[in-house]
Order: sequence, then C-alpha cells, then structure tokens
Amino acid sequence: MRFEHVCIESIAVALPEESWTSAAIEERLRPLYERLRLPFGRLELMSGIRERRFWPRGTRPSDASAAAGRAVLAQSSLAPQQIEAFMHAAVCRDMLEPATAAFAHRKIGLPEGAQIFDVSNACLGFLNSLTILAAMIESGQIRCGMVVAGENGRPLVERTLEHLLAAPLDRNQIKPFFANLTIGSGAAAAIVCHRSLVRGRPHRLLGGICLAATEHSELCQGDAAGGEGLEMQTDSEQLLMAGVEVAKRAWAAFKQRTGWVEASVDRFVTHQVGTMHRRRLYEALGLDLALDFSTFATLGNMGSVSLPATLVEAVESGAVTDGNRVGLLGIGSGINCMMLALEW
Repeated sequence: MRFEHVCIESIAVALPEESWTSAAIEERLRPLYERLRLPFGRLELMSGIRERRFWPRGTRPSDASAAAGRAVLAQSSLAPQQIEAFMHAAVCRDMLEPATAAFAHRKIGLPEGAQIFDVSNACLGFLNSLTILAAMIESGQIRCGMVVAGENGRPLVERTLEHLLAAPLDRNQIKPFFANLTIGSGAAAAIVCHRSLVRGRPHRLLGGICLAATEHSELCQGDAAGGEGLEMQTDSEQLLMAGVEVAKRAWAAFKQRTGWVEASVDRFVTHQVGTMHRRRLYEALGLDLALDFSTFATLGNMGSVSLPATLVEAVESGAVTDGNRVGLLGIGSGINCMMLALEW
C-alpha cells in the first residue's frame, strides 16, 4: 500500500472515568487465589498493567464510538456534512444487525449521504479502516471519511471474574482466562481526508503492509455468551511467540515497501498488550525500546482502540511532534499484522 494524497486530518479519544486497578481485580478473586495459593500482585507483575477503565453498565459500543466521533469533529476544521464514508471498527458491536455504524452515525449526526458499514478484524479494525478510507480517497471515490471504534470490555471482565470464582479450575485451567483481565475500555475516532482539504500541517499516511498468518487463528477466540456477556480464551504464550514471528516477517516487508529502515523512525506506536509483549517485539525486530510510546500501564488492552488512543496521547504529550516519522505496528488475533508509515 502506498498513498500520495491521504492525511489524518484529526484524531481524538474518549475514555471512561471508572478505573479498576489490577490489585482490586485480584482482591475480587481472593477466594480463587487463596484456594490455588497464587501470589497477589502477579497480574500487574506479569502484564505491567496497573489499571484499566470501564464504561458504566449499559453503555453500548455505539455510545462510546459516538463520544469519540463528536470529539474528533470538535477538533476538525471540516464539517460533518463533508464526511462521505463512515466506519465502525471495534471488536465490540451493539448487535449483529444492523451495523453498529448505523447507531453511531445517528448519534454523531453525520449526513445521510455517507456510506456506512462495520469493519471487523479483532484489534486491527481501526488500522484496516484507515487504509480502506485511504484507498477510497486515492481512487477519487471520496474526499473525506471518518472511522470510529468503541470498545466495552466490562462485560468480558465481569463474566471472567464470575467464571473463575464459580468453576473448580486448577492452575493450568485458569491460564486461558488471564488475558481477559488485561482488557480495558475506550473509544477513538479519526477523520481521514484528501491533502487538499487540510488546513495547516498535513499528517500524511504514506502507506504500509499487511500480513496474515491464519494458521494461528485458534490461539485467541472470543464470542458472545448470552445477554451482554462475552467470553474469550487465549493461549497467551503461543500467541506471543507466533505474533512475534509474524511481526518479524512483516517488519522486513514494511521496510522494503516504504524504504524506511530502523533509523528512519522517530517514534513507534504499537497495539498495547503488556510488558512482555512489548519487550519481545522490540527485541525480535531489533528496534530501540526508547522509541516506544505506550499506554497499557494505565489503560490496559483496549482492543482496536489501543493503538489510535496511544497515538493521541503521544501527540498530546509531545512525544510525537510535527515532522516526526511514526511507525504504527498493529498485531491482532487471527493472526493478522499491519504496519503503517505516518509522517506527522
């Protein structure tokens, strides 16, 4: 993928106020910890996640996405009427039909002429949507579009806690549920447009690559569990090893496609999983960990929202400034990998 005229005109996040610490989650699991003689503090120690946030009960993914959509419009110099394509790209959806994009579209107040649909690809949905909009812009189909994602991890974490406390599981049997406890909630939105519409400095999306390794599609699987419940089981160790190997091949392809090398990049923003994943990824790719910007310690893994929300925080904190070359490195269950080159 290569793009000549595509810019991220604006990008914004919406975050819940309610915070759950890892220590508080372990306290709720005290009966399990005491029965299995598990050391308290292991959740934060193993993941590096101190806390994560959750929306109030009853919040729909479209509610979260709409909050981010309104926030990005407030930043933008473009009008809602200029949005010609709209995508909802989260793992979480209000329901199977209609598209969650339909609910978010109405709540944001976007024009009826906008083409709307959902994009689903685990934690890569937001990045996939950026490239879909970019291709539409490059081909002349549209000049401006919006992508939103609203993730609501609360039902998954609450159901996981209930299951761990109710089922007679041993130490090995609880492992597939550990990753669930790292999940957080949040929302992100971006307006992508033709360079000619940008006022001020253009933040150019230059292109990138994608790589699918679907032989690993069974390592992390999630599904609905009745009502608002969700369930997910992950072979974390195998997923980590397979993901790093896929990323190594993807990084080689990314450098060939973009012409960038390790020294070309001023800052890396990755999908946010945890301490071990970050360290193993940077070691395998031969990248300088000092160039990483992360948010997982305070936000956890927010699915498709994690990478764009981390980019926003990197910009707002001054870690990414005008002219910086930013590598967006996304890995999602499937396994799918997408790496994009962004000139901020």
